[in-house]
Amino acid sequence: MSAPSSGKSLGLAACTAIVVGNMVGSGFYLSPAAVAPYGNLAIVIWIVMGAGAICLGLTFARLAKLSPAVGGPYAYTRLAYGDFPGFLIAWGYWISIWASLPVIAVAFAGVVIDFFPFLRGRGTATLLTLSVIWLVVLVNLRGVHAAGLFSEITTYAKMIPFGAVALLGLFYIDFSHFADFNPSGQPLLQASAALAPLTMFAYLGLESATVPAGDVRDAERTIPRSTVLGIAIAVTLYVLGTIVVMGLVPREELVHSVAPFSEAARRMWGPAGELAISLAVVLSSIGALNGWTLLMGQVPMAAARDGLFPPLFSRLSARHVPATGIVVSATLATILVLVQAAGSEGFSSIYRLFVGLSTMTAVIPYAFCALASSLVSARVSGGTLIPRVTLIELVGFTFAIFTLYGCGAEPVLYGLVLLLLSIPVYIWQRRRSFVPGDFGQ
Repeated sequence: MSAPSSGKSLGLAACTAIVVGNMVGSGFYLSPAAVAPYGNLAIVIWIVMGAGAICLGLTFARLAKLSPAVGGPYAYTRLAYGDFPGFLIAWGYWISIWASLPVIAVAFAGVVIDFFPFLRGRGTATLLTLSVIWLVVLVNLRGVHAAGLFSEITTYAKMIPFGAVALLGLFYIDFSHFADFNPSGQPLLQASAALAPLTMFAYLGLESATVPAGDVRDAERTIPRSTVLGIAIAVTLYVLGTIVVMGLVPREELVHSVAPFSEAARRMWGPAGELAISLAVVLSSIGALNGWTLLMGQVPMAAARDGLFPPLFSRLSARHVPATGIVVSATLATILVLVQAAGSEGFSSIYRLFVGLSTMTAVIPYAFCALASSLVSARVSGGTLIPRVTLIELVGFTFAIFTLYGCGAEPVLYGLVLLLLSIPVYIWQRRRSFVPGDFGQ
């Protein structure tokens, strides 16, 4: 059982911090360099994808009002479509969470190594990556309140330097840097599709406040408000931050930059500005790791309570934390880090694959949930309401499908294989809970 209602520890500030902290992670810090080859088109796609993210956020907000349920996308998919689709979404969403941890932790390790060059080396980078993952796991094992407080501190602390760059930097930009709309040479549709997963990876986490619903105070109001507020803050930072960095750093340099925000801050305020942004990146990475670690125990816990995941994921510690689920998930993330470290090509190629894989497995739940609210409202009302799909939901669904298309063949192939591998688990779980006569009714 979850913690008593009176012990619910996540309010508006904590839930908003979880949303912003999960969205404004390593993807925010590295994105200007990743999208630089596409020139002004990248800014347009940030705005378009931001509008799509807001539509998805409004859909999740409506779902949270109708039925605030632990598990977020999994819970709404199961309520709308049934057990098996719900199980697939829980499986894929769970994969997307622990597959993203190495990506975020590697960004953290890179910044620390830039601070202390004597730590440079594959072995040290691996140790730093694993250390920060398990440090955040220990924080989450202390309880949801500790994880929520940690999210508030790290998120609101990093917003000061990032916000300063995004807002004050507008007075420093060189407008000659925006002469080319699409310098990539690719056709407009192809270039837009290539930008979709790069921007969507940064927007992952927009649904974060819906997942720990059982620990949220006044969930029917808090979750929708924190979701919309968190997405609005993140979209504003992404759009303005990209404009500022592209306006300060020439594209030829920006394409090869490993620290675009730090470089922009150095050009405005010298070494002190560069140091402040680097420290903000450390906080940003730790905050994102913390938020995703909180969620990666909640999703399998919700599915296990419904008999769709193995029972061990539903076990709560003395601090009312799904400790087993968190530890198992972190162990899988650790295996990914070790695979990265052992790879002959180093971190970079597998890093790109994990970004695509994490985005692909997260976007599928978004597509399911984009059209789920009409079915959920019909179920909640006992069938008295006729299911209707709104324009906002159609935009969110289109946004998810376009992003899936942009992920490319390799991540979609690996993601599909991982989803299909879940079928034996589902059959095994159903066999454990099978009651003769169930399928004949």
